[in-house]
Amino acid sequence: MLYDVAIIGSGPAGLTAGIYSSRGKMKTIIFEGDQPGGQLTTTTGVENWPGDVSVMGPDLMERMREHAQKYGAELVHKTIIKTDFSKTPFRLETQGGEVIEAKSVIVATGAKSKRLGCPGEAEYFSKGVSTCATCDAPFYQDREVVIIGGGDTAMTEAEHLSKFAKKITVIQITDSLTGKDPIKFRVQEDPKVDFMFNSTVKEIKGDGNQVTSVVVENVETKEVTELPTQGVFLAIGYQPNTNFLKDQIELDNYGYVVLRDHTKTSIDGVFCAGDAADFKYRQAITSAGEGCKAALDAQAYLVQQEMKES
Repeated sequence: MLYDVAIIGSGPAGLTAGIYSSRGKMKTIIFEGDQPGGQLTTTTGVENWPGDVSVMGPDLMERMREHAQKYGAELVHKTIIKTDFSKTPFRLETQGGEVIEAKSVIVATGAKSKRLGCPGEAEYFSKGVSTCATCDAPFYQDREVVIIGGGDTAMTEAEHLSKFAKKITVIQITDSLTGKDPIKFRVQEDPKVDFMFNSTVKEIKGDGNQVTSVVVENVETKEVTELPTQGVFLAIGYQPNTNFLKDQIELDNYGYVVLRDHTKTSIDGVFCAGDAADFKYRQAITSAGEGCKAALDAQAYLVQQEMKES
């Protein structure tokens, strides 16, 4: 089946694009991927979405999903693993081998949490190592945990964990916190939270079943200490979900989609919105705005193509 617009990803960017494209009478399919709704489905209260003083992340995404479906967008729980942008219509291949054709494509695949790559991380993942405090914090009631990172993500994780954990140690590789969200001031004032600056985790240890400690090195003095802990939460940034696009569209050295003229990629007719291209803002509302722009740009592209063919 041939679609006017194929949207890869179902976070705020993808679903907003789907709302605009389907409402604009473009035949639209949205590939939800392996995490329908994107990163917001792993959060609890969202307090910076205009019009909602506080809304649960999963609830917000479900409302956006229903909104897109209301106007006729087709949502499928499939992951795109391969693309062919060498000619139109563009071809998209799912993990199951199904091939979909589309006149235009919007990439809205977002990003995923980075890993440390240190010994013990893979062995104890889901056995004390986590990338989602919202998901796993209840398991650490009255326990001691560490958070690796000092940006906005780390501060959000710390605030949520403070409702459960007995003690939290934030391990940051630089000499200060890098987060800009005011939430960091609340975390700094929390008596449960300690900070280890200029430090990095070299190894995660455990008893075979659960994390028991982390080996921390001071990057300046090279002093090594072993810190007892039952949980390790990784909050050191994100990796854009764009590996499947290598050699298809232009990516920068970090894997982010390179944009020109707002949402346009290096391939005419292929657009991008959200965290797959945005390494600076990373907000739900900015992703949604980019999704809107991508859909409008796709619509303008399709109109131009129709004019050329007529």
